[in-house]
Amino acid sequence: MFNTKTVSMRSKIVAGNWKMNNDCNETKNLVKGIRKAIKRLPLKNTRALVAPTFVNLTTAIKRAKKSKVEVVAQNMHQENSGAFTGEISADMLKSIGVKTVIVGHSERRSLFGETDEILAEKVNKAIEKGLEVIFCFGEQLEDRKANNHFTVVQNQLEKGLFHLEAIAWNQIVLAYEHVWAIGTGETASPEQAQEMHAFIRKLVQEKHTTSVADNTSILYGGSVKPSNAQEIFSKPDVDGGLIGGASLKVEDFKAIIKAI
Repeated sequence: MFNTKTVSMRSKIVAGNWKMNNDCNETKNLVKGIRKAIKRLPLKNTRALVAPTFVNLTTAIKRAKKSKVEVVAQNMHQENSGAFTGEISADMLKSIGVKTVIVGHSERRSLFGETDEILAEKVNKAIEKGLEVIFCFGEQLEDRKANNHFTVVQNQLEKGLFHLEAIAWNQIVLAYEHVWAIGTGETASPEQAQEMHAFIRKLVQEKHTTSVADNTSILYGGSVKPSNAQEIFSKPDVDGGLIGGASLKVEDFKAIIKAI
């Protein structure tokens, strides 16, 4: 339905979202293991990212120093400071060396009530502070069954990102989460991933330019494993993955990175 071409200008990215997993020692060991595992991989134009919990970011950054592993944050608050108990600001992340933050993950939307309007504010703050944003979005099962998935994705992009000027897209990475196929028993095919990714790139092109669209990395979020990574990543508009459970195992994460 939608066809676009891959260009070499945009990065390939494999990002491991560790969610609420790993204590301090487990974080040290996992970063050490990944660092060693990918040390000799030829990661030309490919980035390997890991997102530990807030309390282990500094530990991970120290362990990843002078390696091919980049440490990113799972979330941030949209205000600079204030009476927001339990929250973390962009400046706090920057002060420990974080350069990239995930915004809008499906769990933040569904479990913590983050709306498109809140996410737009978070994006604005991250861009203002010079952080790169991995912006997550995607449809639920009922949207897919109602054949409403393209509309839902378009609305999320328009409300969360399309207010940005073209220059700001240098700081944007997109992560499409096929939420409808995560833990539902349903299966998303590589062809379905490509169809949606091509649609997304076309939306960016129509909003800005072909150049902006061609230079924006679009990651596939959810259910990427060593067994299916190569087939998924072979699709022309899939530029990598936002990886959940498989990123918690060194050999699985290494295999997915090698697949790209």
